[in-house]
Amino acid sequence: MPAEKSLLSVIELGGYPDFGPLYRRYGYVTHVVFSMRKALGKLKNLKPQVVVAEFNYQSDFRDRTSSLESLIAVAQQNPQMRLIVFFEREYAHQFDKLCARYRFFATYPYPVKPSHMEAALDRLSQGVDNEAN
Repeated sequence: MPAEKSLLSVIELGGYPDFGPLYRRYGYVTHVVFSMRKALGKLKNLKPQVVVAEFNYQSDFRDRTSSLESLIAVAQQNPQMRLIVFFEREYAHQFDKLCARYRFFATYPYPVKPSHMEAALDRLSQGVDNEAN
């Protein structure tokens, strides 16, 4: 029996369509959490092939730009995991700094459209490594 294809969706702020039906159409069992803390806990047991998360710039962090960096640290322990990240155009310059240090499978500025996610899921299903950010 083939291993389950799983996807972890981390929704902290939201503001984009519910992609759950799209994830299921591509064969993913979707797990949804609403905080980065819960996502980190979930990653201890779940080894998803895909994580969809948001970059939420937080200027009050002393040593990082967002809680996404904690997720990245965990994801780096699983090189098969692919990260798809949504970001606010307003904070693109901060997100670019993160992109210079970490490799994401795909990144999309808000508003994120279903066609964006469909394109990423198509590339995943075809085994394409990542898109040019």
